[in-house]
Amino acid sequence: MTENEFRQLIQRIDHVFHPLQIGSVGDDWILAGNPRNGYQVDDLQRLLDREDVPYQLRRYDDRLQIRFTTHRDVVLRLPKIPPLNIILFLLTVATTLLAGSLMENGNHFSNPADLLRGLPFSLTLLLILGTHEAGHYYFARKHQVDATLPYFIPAPTLIGTFGAFIKIKSPIYQRTALLQIGAAGPIAGFIVAVPAMLIGLTRSTVVTSIDDVGGIMLGDSLLMKLMIVLTHPGLTDNHDLLLHPVAFAAWIGMLVTMLNLLPIGQLDGGHIAYAMLGDRHGRLAWGALAALIPLSFFSLNWLVWGALILILMRTAKHPPIMDIQQPLSSRDRKIGLVSLVIFILCFIPVPFG
Repeated sequence: MTENEFRQLIQRIDHVFHPLQIGSVGDDWILAGNPRNGYQVDDLQRLLDREDVPYQLRRYDDRLQIRFTTHRDVVLRLPKIPPLNIILFLLTVATTLLAGSLMENGNHFSNPADLLRGLPFSLTLLLILGTHEAGHYYFARKHQVDATLPYFIPAPTLIGTFGAFIKIKSPIYQRTALLQIGAAGPIAGFIVAVPAMLIGLTRSTVVTSIDDVGGIMLGDSLLMKLMIVLTHPGLTDNHDLLLHPVAFAAWIGMLVTMLNLLPIGQLDGGHIAYAMLGDRHGRLAWGALAALIPLSFFSLNWLVWGALILILMRTAKHPPIMDIQQPLSSRDRKIGLVSLVIFILCFIPVPFG
């Protein structure tokens, strides 16, 4: 049960029960108060029995305490998908299919079946983006944070999309929840992108020069260089690699992962860094944003991304949460470290040549 669902439940019993305190303990929600005038405890119990939530009712001093038990398996329930999410997803399928078809020189105007040439690119990219957002959604539900299903954004761009996102609809109160929700997306997307990249690289073509085939020069991350050595050990400086659409989709996925892990504002990296560092995060965030300026001398993309961050977020700092002073577990610190390693492996100084 999310906070939003809990508050809706309170509204449904408000005419019978006067709440004086609300809170949470672990996965459980706590409500303390007394029956309103004219109502008894039996009336409250009959009302609570209609709710599909296990509860315990106890009296402490002059108040009744209701403890609602939330089972973690609720996150496995398939929610109802709003029409807007379905429409945006189908449009994004269409635009990414079109983008993938163009990469394969498909002539979909004269031969609509050529759209199918875009399937490898479209499926790979949507799988990476979808898995990324599913990671956020799963852990949001796990920590009783109300979140929407993913919104995919179609766009008339080279890759056919501006990405995907979920919207957090209730506050995140716990430090560990902030870290796990923030890290789940990049880690999940990375797990899918790595094998996709390996598969795509094995199907990529070695050429003497990208310019000869009209391709775009893409930058290499440390991980990309390592995987090229594994899949093409004989590749020399005189040759380039023309990426298969699956490899290109994986490259985009890793770029998105890296950008999301920048420790700025409310990016995924901002959530993680704030959860790890607390109030010290502000200096790191402004430092990371300032570092985009010298990086822009190598690639103007960094300047564009930095400007977008400032326009959308208006600040590099992360909004405070209530229990930021609570210590993180060793498991959570390892999650933060894994996120840092992924960022380093995926970092591309010059994304586009």
